[in-house]
Amino acid sequence: MKKINCLKTAFCVILITAAVASALFGKQIKMLVISLKSFQNKNLAHTFQHTSEIQPTKKISAAETAFSFLKEENAALAKQFTYENTVYQTDTFLTDTKSMALLVVKDDVIQYERYFMGGNEQTLFSSNSMGKSFVSALLGIAVSEGYVEDIADPIGKYIPEFVGTDLENIPIRACLKMASGIHFNEDTDMSKFSLRTLLGSPAMKVIARYGVQEPPYTYRRYLSINTEILGKVITNATGRSLAEYMEEKLWKRIGAAHDAYWTLSNGTELAMGGLSVSLRDYARFARLYLNGGSYNKTQILPADWVRDSFDISEAYAKPGANNDAYNAIGYGYQWWVPEGDEGEFMAIGVYGQWIYVNPTNRVIIVKTSADPDFMEKGYERKHVEFFRAVAHEIEKE
Repeated sequence: MKKINCLKTAFCVILITAAVASALFGKQIKMLVISLKSFQNKNLAHTFQHTSEIQPTKKISAAETAFSFLKEENAALAKQFTYENTVYQTDTFLTDTKSMALLVVKDDVIQYERYFMGGNEQTLFSSNSMGKSFVSALLGIAVSEGYVEDIADPIGKYIPEFVGTDLENIPIRACLKMASGIHFNEDTDMSKFSLRTLLGSPAMKVIARYGVQEPPYTYRRYLSINTEILGKVITNATGRSLAEYMEEKLWKRIGAAHDAYWTLSNGTELAMGGLSVSLRDYARFARLYLNGGSYNKTQILPADWVRDSFDISEAYAKPGANNDAYNAIGYGYQWWVPEGDEGEFMAIGVYGQWIYVNPTNRVIIVKTSADPDFMEKGYERKHVEFFRAVAHEIEKE
């Protein structure tokens, strides 16, 4: 009888705890369930085309006058490409990688545009980690406007939660370059971080608990929390939310044709990858960097910021650094830089989101996907070879 009473008491405690949790975190738990369902393989395509309807977001209004690309009939894509001595057929590759859309622009002319899985020109595709490159742009603008004095400044200067912790003196630039040295593992710690913030813990307070595993600039470790830190530097320095700052300083100024949306986590923009943007607007953003930060002869981003964004001269920034799978491609200021002599740079998001820019051929390629096999060995470098084949074939047209 005593054992039964103990069990009843324990059961009552569980019920009371569950009731309290539901009352306190009901909305957050509901969002967690929605998120888990959204990322089931069968739901990925729908999720990545409807994130702004599924998750809480903040709108970023389009420009009053949009920049218009010229449009031609779809040119012929390269029929095949080669990666590691294996020939891949383009049509098969696009199918196998669960492509949702593909856009090829050369010299401001759309040479190829095709949508799959129900998307169209108005569809807003989830950026995932491509959004990190947008955060980099916003930081560059904040520096140019004097809100952030110097990217050599320690992050503790702008984020009070880090004062007195091991993270206080990490330079902003080290976070930009994914070389902060913070003791965090992208594969094993991200789910815990996301859960804590979803349940209401401020992101910076959670990050402040992590220590450092090596001095800044020792190794390149791809940590999405670095971008969360950059986002907080921007918002604290400017006094504006990321969405507000982006709308005024970037989105309206590059002639964006569609509203964009920034996913919120615990009421704050998810800096590490929460944007939803139309295919052509991704290209408009890439065009800004292709043109050295200039739009209609107005310098939106400093030219030296654009140049430095693709500097991979430091050992840890080079392709293949640390023999780490995350580092097969070089890394600048939240932009990926493949090995080669054509000045290429890319924004990459999980599940196969891509912005590829080839300055030599003046080509921009945007590819969105819903590919659960995005962690396959060689996935990124294989895409680089695909993009190169497309860019070089378009050059011949």
